[in-house]
Formats: sequence, C-alpha cells, structure tokens
Amino acid sequence: MSSNRFLYVLVFVVGISTLGAEIAAARLMAPFFGASTIVWANTIGVVLVALSIGYWLGGRLGDRYPSLRTLCLTVMAAALLLALVPLVSQPFFDLSVDALDEIEAGAFVGSLFAVLVLIAVPVGLAGTCSPWAIRLAVPDVEHSGRVAGRLYAISTIGSLLGTMLAALVLIPFIGTQRTFLTFALGLAIVAAAGIGWRAIAAPIAVAAAMAIPVGTVKATDEGTVIFETDSEHQYIRVIEQPDGDRALELNEGQATHSLYRPGSFLTGDVWDGYLVLPFTALDVPPERMAILGNAAGTTARAYGHYFPETEIDGVEIDPELERVGLEYFDMGSNENLTVHSEDARPWLRRSDGGYDVIMVDAYRQPYIPFYLATTEFFELVRDRLAPGGVVVVNAGHPEGNDDLEKVLGRTMAEVFPTVLRDPIEPTNTLLVGSAAPASAENLDRAARQLPPELRNLARIEGARIAPRLEGGAVYTDDRAPVEWLIDRSILGYAGEQ
Repeated sequence: MSSNRFLYVLVFVVGISTLGAEIAAARLMAPFFGASTIVWANTIGVVLVALSIGYWLGGRLGDRYPSLRTLCLTVMAAALLLALVPLVSQPFFDLSVDALDEIEAGAFVGSLFAVLVLIAVPVGLAGTCSPWAIRLAVPDVEHSGRVAGRLYAISTIGSLLGTMLAALVLIPFIGTQRTFLTFALGLAIVAAAGIGWRAIAAPIAVAAAMAIPVGTVKATDEGTVIFETDSEHQYIRVIEQPDGDRALELNEGQATHSLYRPGSFLTGDVWDGYLVLPFTALDVPPERMAILGNAAGTTARAYGHYFPETEIDGVEIDPELERVGLEYFDMGSNENLTVHSEDARPWLRRSDGGYDVIMVDAYRQPYIPFYLATTEFFELVRDRLAPGGVVVVNAGHPEGNDDLEKVLGRTMAEVFPTVLRDPIEPTNTLLVGSAAPASAENLDRAARQLPPELRNLARIEGARIAPRLEGGAVYTDDRAPVEWLIDRSILGYAGEQ
C-alpha cells in the first residue's frame, strides 16, 4: 500500500510537470515564433504525439521491467532532459531568427520542429509513467479498473495544476527558464525518492542550474536591450538605439509596437498617420478618442502634444505595457490619457461611446484577433462613434500582399458608407471608415488649421488616400479564418523570394 501511495505522488508530479512544460514551451518560443494559434497548435500537437508514444512505450516497459526503480530512472531522465531545454535551445532559436529574417519558410518550419522535438523527448519519457505505474499498482485483475482510474484521475489533476501554476504563477514571477527548471526539479526530487539516496545529486544539479543568470532572452544587433520581461500575455522588450530612440517589440519582434524619439513627437512611421487621417472626416480636433491597442502610448503621447484638449481612452490588454510606456516611452506626458487594461472588444461594448475617433491597432503581428475583424465588431465601433466620427484601422501585411487589407476593407464597407485606404508603409495600410463623407479633399481643407508640423504631413497623406481595394470576403463572428488567410499570405510571399 505504501508503494501505491508513492506511485500516486509520482504520477501527480509527472502530470504537473508535463502540462506545465507545454505551457512553458509555447512561452519559450514566443520571442522567436510568436504566440499565434499556429504555434499553439504545433506545440499541443507535438506534446500529444509525444505523450501517445510515451503511453505505448510505458505499457511495454512496464510489462518487461515491472520495477519501481526502473520507472523512477526513466522519470529522472525526463527531468534532466527537461532541465536542458531552456539551456541548449539557443542554437535552434538562432536558426529560427535567421529564417524569419530571410523569409525562408522551409528553414522556419524546420527550426520550429527542431525546438518542439526538444520538448517532445522529455515529455515522451514522462508519458511512460502512467501506464507503467498502473502495471506496478494493480494487485490483481479484479482491482485493475479502480486502480487505473484513480491513477489517471490523479495525473489529470496534476496536469490541471501544472497548467495553472505555469501560466498564472511561475512564468510571470520567475520567468520561462526557471519555470522549466522548477518542473524539472520536481520530477528529479520525486524520482530520486524512488531510486535511493545515491540519486540525490541529480536534483541538486537541477537546483544549481536555477542560479544561472538568465541574461538577455533574445540578442539584437540593432541596439541595446534596456528592458525585457515575460508578462502574463507576452514577451516584451525595449531596444534603445545610440541616438536615444526606443522601440517596443513583442514576442517574435517582427514588428515595432511603439516608438519613442527624444525631443520629437513625430516618428516618420505609421503612427504619424493617426495624427492626420481623422481629418478626412473631421473639421476640428477630436474631443474624445479611443485607442484599441495603446501599447506603450506612442499615439497618445503625440496627441497630448498636438491636440492637448483631446480626452483619450487607451485600451491595452497587457497591464505591463502601461508600466513600460510610463518608464520608457514618456506616455505620462499626456495628462488626458486614461489607460484601461482590458481586452478591446469587451471594453468597447461596455463603454458609453460618443467617440469622435476610434483607432484599432490591437493586432499581434502577423496575426490579428479574429473578433476585431468582423462585421459585428465594426457595427459595435459604429455604435460607439459620435455622429460624423471616424475609425482608423491599421492593417499589417507582408510586403506586396493585400489579402488582409481587402478583407478588412470589404468587411468595414458592410458597416460604413465610406472606406478609404492610405498605404502608409510597405507593410502597413491604414483604413479609414466613416458614416460621414470622408475624403482627401476634407483633409486638405483641415490641414490649414492643423499645427505647423502636421500640415505638410497631412498633404503627403492626402496624396496617397484612395478608395478601398475591391475584392475580399466579408468576415463575421461565425466565420473569420484570419490565421488561414495570413498564413497563406506569408507562405505565398516566401515562395516568391
């Protein structure tokens, strides 16, 4: 009976570590591959395959070696391999960065698969535990169902606890690397208890590895990393250039989400368009504005300088970005900015509305939340706009590809009589929607009343403004295959290179 109690503890700890490692694995890859549903699908798929192989292997090994010590040696091997994952994965990540930079789809997929294999091997070994433990715990056929059910129930409870521990406690407070090592340490301790005192060196070694400094998660050749962290939502880092410019990167870093230039409120980038495009429909500066996807506050900071009377609600799902914006991006200079740490669409639904401008830039490159690209969402935006108000949507896309822009433009046109486009960057198009007769001519007239720094910018923007592109499907809450559309765009672009 005492040996069965130990087996219950063993499968419980293995369950915690297995699912905890899956959550940590997705987080480990986020700075390099992103955190899209595709990455999650790959992670979950590889873990399930590894567990299936582990279950099969555990059944065979349990019949051939019905020994608790042998089982614990296998779990110990899983613990040591799991501890190595965050320490030896850097070469694979370096390959992935090169692949992303060069848009080589084959190398990208290969490097992603290689990283997942690092996780699959220890997870597969851990998967041998449950069937092997059942073989050791069952005293006779009469009690086999009861014992197997109890062991699998305990293992599943452990898996649930591991998921919550990783996502809600360990990753936010001790980081991804030490999360892996914590789960590996738990496995090593329980395995050592089953092997004997001579195995105590293994958990000591894993515990010692936790003292290794983490350092910079992802190196950069484009400046100095002055801040990085793993928040509850994503990997965050701030890069500073020698001239003092600062850029906010999230996850894989293929896009800049906020930009700060000391002594300037213009960026020479997409954020400048947000300052003038509302005047395609408005004649005076907006009284109230909502920014869905405030990030570190680049747009809000600029509005605080050029239009200091505009009251802004900045919505950003990750509260850590508010702290980053205040410390590194001068976001606090706009006293009329109120930050809401919530998901954009639920917040907008609860808001009182009456906004002259709503800006939508809550997209996570290269993917966007599907529920911010549907007819129902833009109907909600329309209902929260003041009469004659305008929505500005940032549509990011691979260079030379307009599939997503067409879909967003067509979907917006189901709600707004006027939809215009401004191809402001090779990888960004700003879409403007309004129930008012928005036009480049209105922007040109309004430019005369704008602050001097914005007048020439308004004329440049006005020269690019055109009607939305024809084509594209209408997306709804029921059917919005955003990930499929973007993956097809990326692979098509990669195939042309």
